[in-house]
Amino acid sequence: MDIVRRNKVRVTGNPKGRTVVLAHGFGCDQNMWRLTLPALVEEYRVVLFDYVGSGGSDASAFSEEHYASLSGYAQDVVEVCEALDLRDAVFVGHSVSAMIGVLVAGRAPERIGAHIMVAPSPRYIDDDGYRGGFSADDIDELLESLDSNYLGWSAAMAPVIMGNADRPELGEELKNSFCATDPEMARVFARTTFLSDSRDDLKGVQAPTLVLECTEDVIAPREVGAFVHAAIPGSTLVTLDATGHCPHLSAPEATNEAIRSFLADLR
Repeated sequence: MDIVRRNKVRVTGNPKGRTVVLAHGFGCDQNMWRLTLPALVEEYRVVLFDYVGSGGSDASAFSEEHYASLSGYAQDVVEVCEALDLRDAVFVGHSVSAMIGVLVAGRAPERIGAHIMVAPSPRYIDDDGYRGGFSADDIDELLESLDSNYLGWSAAMAPVIMGNADRPELGEELKNSFCATDPEMARVFARTTFLSDSRDDLKGVQAPTLVLECTEDVIAPREVGAFVHAAIPGSTLVTLDATGHCPHLSAPEATNEAIRSFLADLR
């Protein structure tokens, strides 16, 4: 299959610059990076894509079996990296994509040279000595609600995930993004995301890593940012002056400044 078409791959920016891969989270697509892109394109070569089932991807490539684990999404990204012959790229992953990036680097370490994790979470469900932000019952209820009424779930959850109640247009944008995703494919991605546990995978991260967290985030509370930071030797943790789970939309200036500063230090 044509991978570029499958994942709606787009390459832009400075062809002589270091490659930065922007990977969206659940229920989103590459358009969610539109406020980050202008901060990167003059200096860096930027790769954007949509996971299968999201945005302008080829829905015919969807397989519930393939995407029943984060491994399937990671394999797709490895294939994108191979098709573009990426080397030493910086992987910017939002939310669950931060963990997908870890899996990609584990499979193809020559392709990924650094990580920028935007509101990452290696596990959403609380565990002994670990706070992920949700109980097992919370997640069961969330997935049951999503299964039974995806559009209703999207309308109710998008403003909560986005935060920033004083800026309802942000929650509306996220809701529209959720609603544009095929419900069946979204159901699979949601189950894969919210039931995942990538904590052990963090121990294998050796590349330079920036962890970006928000002051308040119902999906990835600050305990999660502290856990990710502690689990990755030598990582940098930055708490953005931002709330909600999508700081690249709600606080693009602060997010872009942190990303650019980290990229500059990589030279």
